[in-house]
Amino acid sequence: MAPLHPIVEETIDNIKKRSQKSRANYLERVARMEQDPDSNRGMVGCSNLAHVAAGALDDQADLLAGHKPHIGIITAYNDMLSAHQPFEKFPPILKAAIRQAGGTAQVASGVPAMCDGVTQGRPGMELSLASRDVIAMATAVGLSHGVYDAALCLGVCDKIVPGLVMGALSHGHIPVIMVPAGPMSSGLPNAEKAARRKAFARGEIGREELLQAEAESYHGPGTCTFYGTANSNQMLMEVMGLHLPGAAFEHPHSDLRHALNVETGQRAVAISRQGESPRPIGRMLDERSFVNAIVGLHATGGSTNHTLHLPAMAAAAGIDLRWDDFDALSAIVPLLARIYPNGSADVNHFHTAGGMGFVMRELLAAGLVDGSAQTVWGASLADYAVEPKLTDHGVEFRPAPDVSLDHDILRPVATPHQENGGLVMLSGNLGRAVIKVSAVDAQHQKITAPALVFDREADVKAAFAKGELNRDVAVVVRNQGPRANGMPELHSLTPVLSNLQDQGHAVMLITDGRMSGASGRVPAAIHLTPEAMDGGPIGQIQDGDIITLDATSGVLSIDADLSGRPHADANPFDGGFGRELFSDMRDQAASAEDGGGVNLLRRYQ
Repeated sequence: MAPLHPIVEETIDNIKKRSQKSRANYLERVARMEQDPDSNRGMVGCSNLAHVAAGALDDQADLLAGHKPHIGIITAYNDMLSAHQPFEKFPPILKAAIRQAGGTAQVASGVPAMCDGVTQGRPGMELSLASRDVIAMATAVGLSHGVYDAALCLGVCDKIVPGLVMGALSHGHIPVIMVPAGPMSSGLPNAEKAARRKAFARGEIGREELLQAEAESYHGPGTCTFYGTANSNQMLMEVMGLHLPGAAFEHPHSDLRHALNVETGQRAVAISRQGESPRPIGRMLDERSFVNAIVGLHATGGSTNHTLHLPAMAAAAGIDLRWDDFDALSAIVPLLARIYPNGSADVNHFHTAGGMGFVMRELLAAGLVDGSAQTVWGASLADYAVEPKLTDHGVEFRPAPDVSLDHDILRPVATPHQENGGLVMLSGNLGRAVIKVSAVDAQHQKITAPALVFDREADVKAAFAKGELNRDVAVVVRNQGPRANGMPELHSLTPVLSNLQDQGHAVMLITDGRMSGASGRVPAAIHLTPEAMDGGPIGQIQDGDIITLDATSGVLSIDADLSGRPHADANPFDGGFGRELFSDMRDQAASAEDGGGVNLLRRYQ
């Protein structure tokens, strides 16, 4: 294992120093839970224990005796999400494997899991980011029975995995393994799907032809195959050591996936509180884990949504993670992967070219990730430069390939796709923002254009339909932050803005909201903070103001004197569709830089 890169080492040290008090307070809470009699199943009252065992017919006697490790399964199963549909059949497999390894298991709870692909551009999208914190709370409720020696969390998609991790960290004395399901088989190529969407936005094809293209793209069980937030989640869980190595991108119904599930169940027993190698998640995940996660995000061109989720997950462990950390690491982490929208390949092609095993091998060899970080498998992250193979004796973990099978998709650190990471932090007199540059051509990374200001996503599309955007333009969409309306993704603007760029116009998006984790070719300064609702300068921009976005130097600025300008009124709140139930969460939401939801860090300060 190579010496750690000095910037990586410095970033870890900086986070440790600023998190010293909050991390110590969190770990003190973990220690209290470890020592509390309520965390010992042997101390549970007879009536309580009878309730635990009543529904577990296969394990009733063992649960009442209380001598075997007991594993709680938290599942995000539903069949609205193609990515989560396979989870329907996972619990019986996991239970059988756990029983074979000398433990018992129960499904502890289910958590909600909404599909952003269904809610894009619709009222439900305003619940999306808040659902992460609901999932965290639901996970904590499932684990609150206090009878589990370890937990398995079944989740894949956008807000679900971060929420599961946050909830698990609230029971930091329990070892936890994340269980993925894997991507669907490849369908219509992503580039062709994007072309049909743009043609529909231009009015060149009808809804029937568009629907056919979408159905050919999203056609079966498993994760959507583009590299958005869901697949970035799986990459992160592997880089953070919360998966078994190589588990992220194996197909849901392959024999190897089944064998990995068996291995996972057995591993949960081994690292449980009663196991041979206990690894409580609250102690296992530390500053090294989160820096490794940021490096993985940069190296693969991952989702912008993780500039929200990683600080929120870190805060749940008492760790103060900031956008400055993302920025420092972006300068030294090369882009190793080209996966749509950063390229034409999908995650199945990436997996076949060498996948996570190759990426881990390269990052470890270059000293870009800290191989001493603790994991659920092996001695440390240094053991993750492997890939699983199915043999007559079960899963064997063999050394990862040292050569990419497709250099158009996956490259080594020595000859990367580009020298810096996939994300850049922007700052200037409009505040701080994030931009994904891994898919943005160099000629579009520095743009100056006059502003056209909107308060709703639908208004931008209406202006496009009227031909009002056919020019160089900085499209400003404000009042989209966490406190305004829950920070919905504005991904339905992608075809509109892409069409304008294809016509030769200089186009950018400026917003205090989010784009999809699959943000692509159009430069978009997103997560702008402070948001308009908090008095941010974005609320003072007027039509015609000249805005400069320079991703090469990390600058976002407006050529106007904003002092004394009035702030635009916030959007009137639209109730209905469940949105009123989340009013208190919006009112108390942290800034985008602090995760855009519940601010757990202040609980430990």
